[in-house]
Amino acid sequence: MAEVATSASSSANSSARSDQLLVVVDPVARRTDGESVRIAKDVLSAGAAGTKVCLPDGPEEFARALGRRGSRRPVVVGDDRALLRAVGLLHRRRELAGCALSVVPVGPALGLARSLGLPTGAVAAARAVLDGAERRMDLLVDDSDGVVLGAVGIPSAPSGGAREHGGDAARGESGTSLPWLRTCQALVRTLTASRAGRVTVSPGAGGVPARLRVEIDGATLVDLDQPVEAVSLIPGPAGMAVVEVRTVPVAAEPGAKGAPVPVALTGSGRAVTVSGADFRYRADAVVSGPVRTRTWTVREGAWGLMLPVVPVV
Repeated sequence: MAEVATSASSSANSSARSDQLLVVVDPVARRTDGESVRIAKDVLSAGAAGTKVCLPDGPEEFARALGRRGSRRPVVVGDDRALLRAVGLLHRRRELAGCALSVVPVGPALGLARSLGLPTGAVAAARAVLDGAERRMDLLVDDSDGVVLGAVGIPSAPSGGAREHGGDAARGESGTSLPWLRTCQALVRTLTASRAGRVTVSPGAGGVPARLRVEIDGATLVDLDQPVEAVSLIPGPAGMAVVEVRTVPVAAEPGAKGAPVPVALTGSGRAVTVSGADFRYRADAVVSGPVRTRTWTVREGAWGLMLPVVPVV
């Protein structure tokens, strides 16, 4: 792993932050967009005294660099997978509470970074590292100590066969529009643009509906007797997780006109458990499983991200 120490000159911008930075450049970012990496390093080195740049060759060196940062503020130059890796590492070291993470998005998959409010231009993102403000965000943590920043879906089919659903997703059972839920669904739609594939797909093998029990804070939203077409879980407002379960349409009654309509059930709570037959799930850009049960718990304000300061109009 290469390390380069740089320091800002005395003529550096007086508005730049004076704290020291550890800039960890993901190898994928170096391979895919070396020019953006170079620009980001130049801006950060000029704006913060004693900036240290690390060029790890793989995940193990990436982890060691973060673990040895000392009092330096960590800056990750990389795409969504590098961001997820950094948050997961800091979570497992129980260091998220006292750490404000900075990210310069560079690489092939930036959908999550955009949804979190990070600029995707190298100069703008580097300036946000130097002059931005920390925003505390909720984190979904599962019972295997995995972390989710954006969304969980329950896919088992290949990502190419996935399909996004909207429309009914932004409405409650009464059909009343829920603005905050529409905002969360917009996050899901943004995440589906990543190379990893769609977030919400049919959970059954080969598109066959699955039998899953979905519980929110111990209360059952859907039980095993109801076939499930799709499940999604995203961080919502006020430290709550927003859950949507899209059930299989019930056959129309004799003489009824029109095709049966799928039912979208929604709920929110701090702990969500999905159980049933073996299923795979997608957490942000990573597919895991098969498992028979998984619980996700919301950790309110668990991690901090440096974001641009929005001017007050």
